[in-house]
Amino acid sequence: MDLEEKVILITGASSGIGKAVALALSHKHNRIVIVARRKELLSDVANDIQKNGSEALAIDGDALDEEQAAKAVRETVSRFGRIDIALLNIGAGPSLNTATACPGDIKQNMRVNYDSMVNFFCPLVRQMKTQASGGIVANTNSLAGFLGMPSQGQYSAAKAACRIFLDTARIELKPFNIRVLTLCPGFVVTERNKHPGLPKSLTMSMDEAAQHILKALKAETKEYLFPSSLKMAVVVGRALPHFLQDKILSRMAD
Repeated sequence: MDLEEKVILITGASSGIGKAVALALSHKHNRIVIVARRKELLSDVANDIQKNGSEALAIDGDALDEEQAAKAVRETVSRFGRIDIALLNIGAGPSLNTATACPGDIKQNMRVNYDSMVNFFCPLVRQMKTQASGGIVANTNSLAGFLGMPSQGQYSAAKAACRIFLDTARIELKPFNIRVLTLCPGFVVTERNKHPGLPKSLTMSMDEAAQHILKALKAETKEYLFPSSLKMAVVVGRALPHFLQDKILSRMAD
């Protein structure tokens, strides 16, 4: 899809990858709806979007609240008449060891990564089914969703759940011309994760991640894993016998 003069909704847009994508798209004369909880930060992003030549609508709300998510979709349509692209970008993965974890912490991480996506996904689909042009629903997922990563089991599980759900949705929504994309970055340095403890060669900046996401949106790539070096590591890792996977991944827990 051409990424100019479109109505684009981005969740988790007050910082991190969501903010970087919104600003990258703001140079293309779009109408960009940014959604997040932190109203003051959203206002700053909206100002930057408008300075760059696009129209901005900032909506503060909690993605864990179904009604607030549906309201954000309604407000977007009321203002702009349609939604061409939605990037569902909310997620978090604090370290958690399953040997000491409590049910509440595990389930809360599922809510943050999975429930927040579903809360927006359903009203977006209802809207896009009314549009002759359909639309794109994209989810910022993670390479961690392909393997059980030590100290990230709850995060890997949530991202895997999103990925499998969207694999099904991609098939079911094809008759309505709704294209479903799963975008899987590796390690991105953000405001919350400035020091991931990895070599620079294995990390990327938020702006680099944003450019990858724009590339995937434009090409409508169904499942986009990046960067290529870590993509290959995941592909090879998944092909290994389980005992070798366990041996390699267990070193990460040492």
